[in-house]
Amino acid sequence: MKKYVMALDLVNDPQLIKEYEDYHRAVWPEIKRSILDAGVTQMEIYRFENRLFMNMEVGEDFSFERKSAMDAANEKVQEWEQLMWKYQAAIPGSKPGEKWVMMNKIFELV
Repeated sequence: MKKYVMALDLVNDPQLIKEYEDYHRAVWPEIKRSILDAGVTQMEIYRFENRLFMNMEVGEDFSFERKSAMDAANEKVQEWEQLMWKYQAAIPGSKPGEKWVMMNKIFELV
């Protein structure tokens, strides 16, 4: 099992943040299915103010390239992603058009 931690910002507007959370309390079933089909076994998103952190556990067959290709071919995922851009803001240091950015682990208590 691999784990990835990613970050993203939201547009800093309380009403938009509420709408974003509402969407994530009732994620479309097609979106959940696409995540699972890509090999993601566990996903959690946490928020502090307008900053999001996502923990994602994946199976051995998971790859970001495969997930991207699957998402590009899925009309419902494209609709969801377009809708989410209303609420999402690129995090400082991200590339143009990039949403979630990978975080580097700097400590682990073992």
